[in-house]
This record gives sequence, structure tokens and C-alpha cells, in this order.
Amino acid sequence: MSDALTLPAETRDRAGKGASRALRRDGRVPAVIYGGKEEPVTIHVEAKELIRQLDTGHFMNSIVMIEVGGEKLRTLPKDVAFHPVTDRPVHADFLRLAKGAKVDVQVPVVFTNEEASPGLKKGGVLNVVRHELDLVCEADKIPGEIEIDVTGKDVGDSIHISEVKLPAGAESAITDRDFTIATLVAPSALKKSESESGDEVPADGVAATEQGSDEGSSEG
Repeated sequence: MSDALTLPAETRDRAGKGASRALRRDGRVPAVIYGGKEEPVTIHVEAKELIRQLDTGHFMNSIVMIEVGGEKLRTLPKDVAFHPVTDRPVHADFLRLAKGAKVDVQVPVVFTNEEASPGLKKGGVLNVVRHELDLVCEADKIPGEIEIDVTGKDVGDSIHISEVKLPAGAESAITDRDFTIATLVAPSALKKSESESGDEVPADGVAATEQGSDEGSSEG
């Protein structure tokens, strides 16, 4: 699980666009804590500290302990809005976590033991269909990443969610089908597919990735 983070905050006395703009000029980011069958709490946090935590790469999948008014609130980041020009955070939403709560998260996948894949060793390419998995996790058991072992995988093989051993306390949010996470294709097959779509083919043979859902891929 990703390490819990601590984020100091102060309550907001005023709401509205004018008050939010004033906070941002002072290097603060307006935010709100909601959920847990309690009233929302409007807060503001230091922009530099929020950016630092965002830069860890696992902020959105971490438990964040927000310190406000002498109290620590256990939360999960749900959304961070960014300025369209400066790309600086302008607002953040946090979900208050009750004890034993389950949450929906997106967890990145990482492929391991590529050197033990016959298909990759002879020049095949790992075509990633899903870079993240939609999971339902216990709030205190959110994994930082999901490792997928490609040992023994050959050209033509596919990796489905049913093959992935998820950590305790986590399950797939998609339960109506055995969806594809990645396929191992021959370089010629990838070249043909990409030439039809107008994309360039990587010359180094390194594992390629393809954004998008698994719709239209083989579900067998």
C-alpha cells in the first residue's frame, strides 16, 4: 500500500470565487472534505506542499491525513483541478474515510520478469491495453501498483484480469467480463496495425503501449 501522507490545512471562513482567488494569490489552494455521512468541511492547503505531494506519483492512491483545527481527518484524494495555462492546482476534493470503508481507485500495472517471456525474448512486443486497473479496495489496503508476471508468455498470448492475483482487500470493479490487460504481439503484426492507423513503429523493439479500453479486444 502507498504510504499515508499528512497534509496541514486551515478552514475557510468565506466561500465564493472572490475568496478562492484571494487564497490562490496567497499561495493557498481551496479544497473540500466530504462524505462519511457528515457535513462537508471547506479548507485550504499550501500550494507548494500539495504540489510536492502530487509529485510523489502516488498521491491519488494514498491515504491523506488532513490536519485541520487540531484534528486529523482520514481522507482519500478524489479530484484535483489544475489551471489550464499554468498547470498549477486550483482546487482539491477529499473523501472522508470511515473505519472499514471501501473505495474505488485506479491502480497502475507494472509488468515483471520480461526476461522470462519467450515471446519478448524473440522480439515480440507487449501491447498494453489497460495501464491502470479499476479496483474496489479496503481504505487501509490500497496497493501502490499491481505487478503482473509475464513469465512464460509467448507471442499471441493475452493477459486477462482472471490471471492477476490481487492483494488482500482488493477486487476488480469490473465483474461482468474477463477483460484483457495486455497482449503479446509479433513486431510484424504491430507494424501492420500501426501502419493502418498512421502511427510510427518503434525501431528498438521495446515493449509498446496503447492507450484506450479493452473494447473490441479478444476476451477469450
